[in-house]
Amino acid sequence: MSVVIYEVGPRDGLQNEPTLVPLEAKIAFVDALSNAGLSIIEVGAFVSPARVPAMADSAEVFAGITRRQGTRYAALVPNLVGLERAVNAKADFVAVFAAASEMFSQRNINHTIAESLDIYTSVVATAGTAGLQSRAYLSTAFGCPFEGRVPIPRVVQLTQRLLDLGAYEVAISDTIGVAHPEQVRRVLDAVLATVPADRLAVHFHDTRGMGVANVAVALQMGIRTIDSSAGGLGGCPYAPGATGNIATEDLLYLLSGLGSDTGVDAARVADASLAIEPVLGHSLPSRALQAEAAARRRAQPAQA
Repeated sequence: MSVVIYEVGPRDGLQNEPTLVPLEAKIAFVDALSNAGLSIIEVGAFVSPARVPAMADSAEVFAGITRRQGTRYAALVPNLVGLERAVNAKADFVAVFAAASEMFSQRNINHTIAESLDIYTSVVATAGTAGLQSRAYLSTAFGCPFEGRVPIPRVVQLTQRLLDLGAYEVAISDTIGVAHPEQVRRVLDAVLATVPADRLAVHFHDTRGMGVANVAVALQMGIRTIDSSAGGLGGCPYAPGATGNIATEDLLYLLSGLGSDTGVDAARVADASLAIEPVLGHSLPSRALQAEAAARRRAQPAQA
């Protein structure tokens, strides 16, 4: 079973950190993840710096990284202005983000769902003219911090709409980490009734510790692109209570046990996470990373 890991640490991971990470550390983080063999890395977001200050230097990050052959570097964009900045930064492709919850859409991007889809129709078409593919996130697909449970038929309808407007893939996203395996099965059953598995990805946060279990269900149902964040970094500035994404290290441990081929060096991902920890000023939540760090400490020679 071949699985694609879509690494979101430099964007979704760092955007919610209380400490602004220096440019040099961001560049080093992306380069370390590239060296680990990840085939997709979401480097930054071309959004309003007033709303998401942590992403204000995304153009400089793109300019500073060393691009590895075999890795594609993505940027999140909310509109045509963001798309123009992503094109100028030489992003390999872009991602747009719609919501399955009306209230979350308005809190997150100041647009209704319908308005956002109109904007993204233009963004995706213009990106295509520039030779760039577009990915789409469908956030709050399993629950909203403001509205609660999201109706499954709405998730199905919006997934299809995002594909129809030209997205090559839709990431069904648990923005606040409320999903559980049986709910994941129900939602994906409904979506897969009309959408091929190879047009879908999943994006889980680990707020309630269900992230890796939810991934296991998605894999059983044929999904082969999984979003994750090195070290378990993450959160959403406009989703109260949301904690980190599932950790890339934890995901790799699961996939290794399943015999899945990812082409990613787990030790090098851990290197990237352990290098950014001191910059953040706190430890990262990944269980596999913590186990790896403990094993490395045990392997060090005793001090005389």
